[in-house]
Amino acid sequence: MIRNVGNADRLGRFIVSLAMSTCFFMAPLPLPVRLMAFLVPALYMLGTALAGHCIGYRLLGRSTCPLPSRS
Repeated sequence: MIRNVGNADRLGRFIVSLAMSTCFFMAPLPLPVRLMAFLVPALYMLGTALAGHCIGYRLLGRSTCPLPSRS
């Protein structure tokens, strides 16, 4: 897979996934709602942060990686 998530984007996704995971445990909502609203998106964001590849970016033809330098 070609990496399409830059370092700043990866760090932001990691921090947001931690915040959403905390909301999953702290929110006074029923378990199915907490799963769909917080845990599933948090796991997706954590996965994209670790892998450096986002399926959504691929579908949109977008990338936050810096352009390769021309030598």
